[in-house]
Amino acid sequence: MADDRIRVAMLHGPGRPDHDGVSDYVDHLLVALAEVDVEATAVAVRPGGRGSSVRWLAATVQAAREVRRLRPDLVHVQFAPSAYRFSGLPGLLPLRLPRDIPLVTTLHEYGWWAAPGWLPARCWSPVERARLWDRETGRLVPASAAVVVTNGGHGTAVRDRTGVTPVHIPIAPNVTDHSGATSAGWRLREELGLSEGAPLLAFFGFVHPVKGLRYLIEALPELHRAYPDLRLLVVGGFTSQALPEAEARAYRAELDELARRCAVADVVTFAGHLPAERVSAALHAADMVVLPFTAGVSTKSGALLTALAHGVPTAATVPDPGDDEPHRNGAVAVIRHRRDSAAIVSAVGRLLADPVLRRRLAERGRAFVAPYSWPRVAGAHRDLYRRVLGRHGG
Repeated sequence: MADDRIRVAMLHGPGRPDHDGVSDYVDHLLVALAEVDVEATAVAVRPGGRGSSVRWLAATVQAAREVRRLRPDLVHVQFAPSAYRFSGLPGLLPLRLPRDIPLVTTLHEYGWWAAPGWLPARCWSPVERARLWDRETGRLVPASAAVVVTNGGHGTAVRDRTGVTPVHIPIAPNVTDHSGATSAGWRLREELGLSEGAPLLAFFGFVHPVKGLRYLIEALPELHRAYPDLRLLVVGGFTSQALPEAEARAYRAELDELARRCAVADVVTFAGHLPAERVSAALHAADMVVLPFTAGVSTKSGALLTALAHGVPTAATVPDPGDDEPHRNGAVAVIRHRRDSAAIVSAVGRLLADPVLRRRLAERGRAFVAPYSWPRVAGAHRDLYRRVLGRHGG
């Protein structure tokens, strides 16, 4: 390096930040890194058209060509299967990258996917333990000088499969608490026609079947009988990298029909994707956030961290052991069973009936999320880059 500033090529998928959580994360990270003397340049692996295998291969080659043109000190790939529309071809990137530039890979998802998916797990294990190939990331994990995970569960999966000990760098809230959001929240309640004291539940994040929203809608009839002026505000778009437009429309129609069958269509408001200021206002308007994800909610969820940072009492399903830190620390109300509307009724009903518990959750949530900040995330990345470059003589 010519000076103390580290130059990084940050590779990511083709999704827009409003359609893809990883791209949104990259946008935040680039800004934060600039504050800690890291000059990071985004390089998208972007196929043309509908993204056939040939186009994904061409996009992978083109991204590697751009890295060679930039000649950075380090290459950092942000990986999640959905970020690359479930194509395994970006896993070939290390074969095209300059060998003298160290590679770092962040895993935003890990432990559930394979390319190709039909190959039995027993066939993957020998090559993964030998660090020749990884079923999810191709050559990315085996070729990386450092692997980053955002939560403990992914770290355990990486170690068990490959023997690689990853670096744990948590994410941070994806929406900051905007000034004036509290008063904007009261105005939003007026827009929704809520009377004073009417309970408002909020769901926040990309809407996808794995987020468990259908079970929350199924819980509404019983909750509405107990609280006739209760409303649910769904804040988040349907179209995403993981749910293309046609599938998103079909899923929205499915949830609309479910709300009609449950006789709660007038209780649910789908707000769609909102700008950050409006999201912040919606969270301040809400009495609680409900996140009934079908795999449980962990600290890899920007929606969870954002809700806690806004001081909103939050009820969430329990993830697998090792990923349940917010639940063990009392930062969230526990929805004890996944895919279970009765469990949602129980958790949400308890919170609605107990304002003291809601205040306690809000305080614990803010305290829990305080260390999850973009300056800390950026500083951890800078320190990791320095260690990697030090080992490579950079």
